[in-house]
Amino acid sequence: MSDEALNALAAKAGLELQWVDAKGESHIVPAETLRSVLSALGLPANSPAQMAESDAQLEEQSGRAGPLLTAWAGETINVGGQALTVPDSAGYYFVEVAGAGKTLAAAPRHCFGVADISGKRLAGLGVQLYSLRGGHTAGFGDFAALAEFAQEAARRGIDAIGVSPTHALFPADLSRISPYSPSSRLFLNPLYADAELWGGNGRVDDRADGLIDWRKSGEEKFQALRRCYEAFLAHGDKDAFRAYCAQGGERLLRHAIFETLDAQFRPQKIWTWRAWPGDYRDASSAAIAEFARVHADEIDYRRFLQFLTAKSVEAAQTRARNSGMAVGLISDIATGIDPNGSDSWGAPDDVLMGLGIGAPPDPFNASGQGWGLTALSPTALRSKGFDIFIAMLRANMEHTGGVRIDHVMSLMRLWVIPEGAPPTEGVYLRYPMEDLLRLVALESHRSRAIVIGEDLGTVPFGFRDVLAYRRIAGMQVLWFTRDWGNFIPPGHWRADAVAMTTTHDLPTVAGWWSERDIGWRAKLGMLRGESDVQSERRVRGDDRRALWSALQQSGRVHGDMPPPDVPGPAVDGAISFVGATPSQLAIVPIEDVYALPEQPNLPGTIDEHPNWRRRLPPCDAFAVPGAEDRVAEFVRARRG
Repeated sequence: MSDEALNALAAKAGLELQWVDAKGESHIVPAETLRSVLSALGLPANSPAQMAESDAQLEEQSGRAGPLLTAWAGETINVGGQALTVPDSAGYYFVEVAGAGKTLAAAPRHCFGVADISGKRLAGLGVQLYSLRGGHTAGFGDFAALAEFAQEAARRGIDAIGVSPTHALFPADLSRISPYSPSSRLFLNPLYADAELWGGNGRVDDRADGLIDWRKSGEEKFQALRRCYEAFLAHGDKDAFRAYCAQGGERLLRHAIFETLDAQFRPQKIWTWRAWPGDYRDASSAAIAEFARVHADEIDYRRFLQFLTAKSVEAAQTRARNSGMAVGLISDIATGIDPNGSDSWGAPDDVLMGLGIGAPPDPFNASGQGWGLTALSPTALRSKGFDIFIAMLRANMEHTGGVRIDHVMSLMRLWVIPEGAPPTEGVYLRYPMEDLLRLVALESHRSRAIVIGEDLGTVPFGFRDVLAYRRIAGMQVLWFTRDWGNFIPPGHWRADAVAMTTTHDLPTVAGWWSERDIGWRAKLGMLRGESDVQSERRVRGDDRRALWSALQQSGRVHGDMPPPDVPGPAVDGAISFVGATPSQLAIVPIEDVYALPEQPNLPGTIDEHPNWRRRLPPCDAFAVPGAEDRVAEFVRARRG
């Protein structure tokens, strides 16, 4: 077998034969990796005969147009030798091409943006939903708490609230708590529902300090949701529920069936649907239809949970906008899905079964990253008219003022890894970027939702320019906005990116200043010995001096630099510094408003660090000492 033939097949399948790391060095993908990934894509390449057959399959796929075409509004395109003038007005249209009916998505040239809402620079706060106080859940924050928080923030001049992902997780396994490892990105986590919306009896915030006990609190919440369902059956709006179920259709039904089955099989120590009895692995089988008939009441309960949770987020957004917020809530779309979850079971052909996603080796992680997730199949996207992608966008834009797309580079390519292989044995798989960008722009305008793309890390050359042109706002984070070691002055930050002090995966300003993150990594053995620890602390000392100098030069702080154990002045200065940037939207995490030293998540850990478990201090939203002043200064800097 010739490498040339293998490379040609791999390139035709959308695999990139080489990749460039963060240092700019080029790497060739080994032939064995190409064969493994091709095999997982259903394109075996272990012999000349197999490669010929796989090549013919790709040729057949490329010659078969899918049911949906995308184009920019007003342009003329060629489809099957036929010239087609796209309508000037954005929207979905029926067209006939070569005697076959198609849907044409005519996309606006740009996403709906901040400039379409307001001419001023907007101020936003970022929150981990579960961490909030108040609401109608005892052990963690919910959408009722978010509604209360949004109202209080709006009174202080805040325009937007960026929220951690609220995707459906695994109700049958309350140890699965990462919001970025969802069972489904089409549906919501019912733990966040407001149990009082339909006559249920929710519980007030217990004001307990410390970490969330997800198992205990989750079980109590589901008990409350059962009571809520009983109250709904007695007195609720059945017509509204039936209409919701009809709109959710087959996807909602399959999600409800999956959760019912998962709850049945997990006590039997069957952890994944791929180990369920044969007939139950196929969502379209007769066995599943019979199961749904027998368990109709329980499945209706699961659908009710989605109905209630959707109403809860809608109520939170309504309260935010009615309180004067220009944007309101900004939801967060995770990069991928758990291969053992609802989306994968309900439509396995939609996803890259047998392939995981992650990141190639880089200076921060020489072994690369495997995220334990899978992603949508580019082949299935085309052949199915991008229906799952459109559904995902609509689900996350429906009741919000914007979305953040995690790892937005996935619109262009993803690092895919054969199941069971290390991340170093991966390869980039290309996606139909122009189609996806058009659909994002179109759905953004249909929902009047701004779009933020998380573009941190290794980014392909020119990709940020494409995002900027399409008005997908990138992200600029204080720690990385530097030039030859110096922090870039506020006036030189990009206007087309969201300015931020930090993110959930990075140290808070107080934690960074006090070296709390270094302490955690040293404690967990993530640094190689005392020499590495001391080296990190020396570098941090230089960085502290550089940050203080930048804050002084911009007029955000005055006087001598405080020591590492006095982070308050640096927190105050950093928030004002980011607020003064020309970015159309700046977002400060609530952890920085409160000057907290701990970050929500420490990448590279699962149980070693209390990821996704920290609650905010047990007090009213802005009663933490200094919080009012920091928000006021942030808003002043934005309006200046």
